[in-house]
Amino acid sequence: MNLDALKPLSLLYVEDEPLIRQNAIEYLSRYCSKVYEAQNGLEGLEIYNKHKPDIIISDIKMPKLSGLEFASTIRQDDKTTPIIITTAHTDTEYLLKAVELQLIKYLVKPITSDKLQEALQMACQILVSNNVGLISLDAQTCYDTFNQTLTIGNTIIKLTHNELLFFDFLIKNRQRAITYQEIENLIWAYEGMSMDALRSLVRGLRKKLDMEFIENVSGVGYRLKFFK
Repeated sequence: MNLDALKPLSLLYVEDEPLIRQNAIEYLSRYCSKVYEAQNGLEGLEIYNKHKPDIIISDIKMPKLSGLEFASTIRQDDKTTPIIITTAHTDTEYLLKAVELQLIKYLVKPITSDKLQEALQMACQILVSNNVGLISLDAQTCYDTFNQTLTIGNTIIKLTHNELLFFDFLIKNRQRAITYQEIENLIWAYEGMSMDALRSLVRGLRKKLDMEFIENVSGVGYRLKFFK
């Protein structure tokens, strides 16, 4: 299994057992250029916030903050970083939570090199997919088409349902202007669209963006403007 794609990546390993953590760090350092370590979820969060690692591996049962609590905190603002959870026991409740948190792998200890390599390969594939679906509007503003997530810098911009529908449609049709009729069919198909409602929607979305990415095309509709 070829793991050369891991070479330029950073990884955070969170484990409260010193011997397990030491052995894992030595092993993972063969593949990743930078491996950070933490002994509990709180320490893991500090390192995550400071370094933004490309991949995270975390034990599930730890003092101060469990692996699932740690992952849940990260997922509040970060929907894309691959997270792998390790545990000594299989538990249906944990498995369901892992699915909810979009964790890419649930590894049961003892973890063999084959299992770990398989999980790392999955993480690489996800990172590649995420990059393919990432549209940059400028140096700071990006839209993830797979997860429908708008970010400015490291901050996720929370959009309303209609704002997300409108912005996602703009992105998918970024080579042209989308028409008023298309917007009405997309958002107000049943009740009909008023221009006041549309202007209010655009105004609210523009306030959440740092630059004038949404451009009005007179008599036609709207299109995206990129700043690169």
